[in-house]
Amino acid sequence: MKKEIKWSKIALAALAITTVVGTAGIIYASGGDPHAADAHGGGMSRSLSPEKLKDLMWRVMNFAALMVILIKFLKKPLVDALKGRRQNIAAEFEDLETRRAEAERRYKEYEAKLAGIDAELKDMVEKAIAAGQTEKTRIIEEANKAAENIKRQAEMAVQTEITEARRRLKNEIAEQAAVMAEEIIKKNLQDSDQDKLVEDYLTKVGGLK
Repeated sequence: MKKEIKWSKIALAALAITTVVGTAGIIYASGGDPHAADAHGGGMSRSLSPEKLKDLMWRVMNFAALMVILIKFLKKPLVDALKGRRQNIAAEFEDLETRRAEAERRYKEYEAKLAGIDAELKDMVEKAIAAGQTEKTRIIEEANKAAENIKRQAEMAVQTEITEARRRLKNEIAEQAAVMAEEIIKKNLQDSDQDKLVEDYLTKVGGLK
């Protein structure tokens, strides 16, 4: 690429030098200073002598030959340089297109990843909410079970206390009744009755034997 640019610069410089030299030769052949020729009231055609005209033609032919040679030898480098430049521009444009496509592809990948992250975060939040609801339900169920157990144990304790209280009350009533009956019997039973009861008891005991 650098060689092609170098050749193009050389060709342009050679063309410029040739143009300057040819123009200077024409001016010289026409009489030197064109302003001076106009100032003396004559044109370029009136100042040209046969010798100068011959010299001018010679210079023009040399200039034309030089231009042909330069074009012949510099055409290919110039064309190659321009072609190389076009190829370089096309390659750079293609590289830019490739980079742009790669950038778009990466952007779409990042966009897809971000969308995936958003979906994942949403799913995590939903799972956390569901887990919290499940935990809440479990805690409520355990609390209800504990309350039922406490209530059942309390009812059992109350029932046990009631049964025990009834038993004690029954025993106390029986004891009191026995005492009262004994006192009543002692007050109302005569000696003869006591003797009769003793005899009956002995008779029953003897019968059991």
